[in-house]
Amino acid sequence: MKTVPMAWIQRLACSLAALAAFALGGQAAATELRVIGGLAGVNQYVHLEEPFWRDDLPRLSKGRLSAKISPFDRSGLKAQEMLQLMKMGIVEFGTAILSVVDSEDPELAAIDLSGLNPDMASLKRSVAAFRPALEARLRERYNVQLLAVYAYPAQVLFCTGTFSGLNDLAGRKVRTSSVSQSDMFAALGAIPTVVPFAQMPDAVRRKVVDCAVTGTLSGNEVGLADVSTHLHGLPINWGVSIFGVNAAAWKALDEKDRVLIADAVQALETRIWQSAERDTMTGLYCNTGDARCSGVSAKSLALVPASKEDGKVVRKVFVESVLPRWAARCGSSCAKTWNGTLPAATGIRFDERGIPAAADPSN
Repeated sequence: MKTVPMAWIQRLACSLAALAAFALGGQAAATELRVIGGLAGVNQYVHLEEPFWRDDLPRLSKGRLSAKISPFDRSGLKAQEMLQLMKMGIVEFGTAILSVVDSEDPELAAIDLSGLNPDMASLKRSVAAFRPALEARLRERYNVQLLAVYAYPAQVLFCTGTFSGLNDLAGRKVRTSSVSQSDMFAALGAIPTVVPFAQMPDAVRRKVVDCAVTGTLSGNEVGLADVSTHLHGLPINWGVSIFGVNAAAWKALDEKDRVLIADAVQALETRIWQSAERDTMTGLYCNTGDARCSGVSAKSLALVPASKEDGKVVRKVFVESVLPRWAARCGSSCAKTWNGTLPAATGIRFDERGIPAAADPSN
């Protein structure tokens, strides 16, 4: 039996390695991103966020990138701690609802305080004015690169029993989901009660609460419209959220992938805002049996229109209660940040004593 020369074996090994490398060429494993998205089960997540990360990103990157996304309310993570988790790199790409992280960092919640933005146009002005400060705060305090600002449909009031306007709320238990919502309804004489999003219908059914605040469409999707009798048309706030990435995780990506992701997420942001505006009206139509309802189960709630009187009540409560309480939680620097960003968009500024006032007394 002949002995095979060692040199021949080495040449064969090299050849096989080269062939393997050639065969794998263009088939390198995709970089997989870990993403925490928004609320499970609602239109934004089901029809926009999840398909974007699951399908669109791999297609746009020609297979270089893939992603696993989970909704934050089913991820086992505390929504209030999302920014700290992103700062530590435990969450690479993550979503934080600003009104929820109010308890962690009230300054970030400035653009979505309850009663500030009574319509989508107001909200867009507030976000545009505050966005540079928001971006700087996330970068400096949390080491997070801001990629997008999202908005949910208008957060409105679902109630049981006779209801004709905000002056009917005295003594009623109202489900709230943020500090500023609690401040607003307490000022209206209601009893703020914290109930998780998915548990709202059961809480109303068992009379734990008389009313609940949530999105016009999500109230339909989660079943709240099945146990309520009235829907108030005035937006309380909008569930504005930020989507960002841990700075170290961001820098670890190739530059071409960072550009691709940033551009694609900006396009996703535009679609989410368009959807929020559309879904606000769809929710109002379908929860109240309007003939313009389409694509969603129609309900028969009584619509309580947003009256001028309710608008004045909300503005007064915002200036005299919600905003001062926010400033007290936030600290003196927050009033300065507000005055440097939001007076032109909102018509409100803090005076030299730190007291907020409408620039135009008629507002």
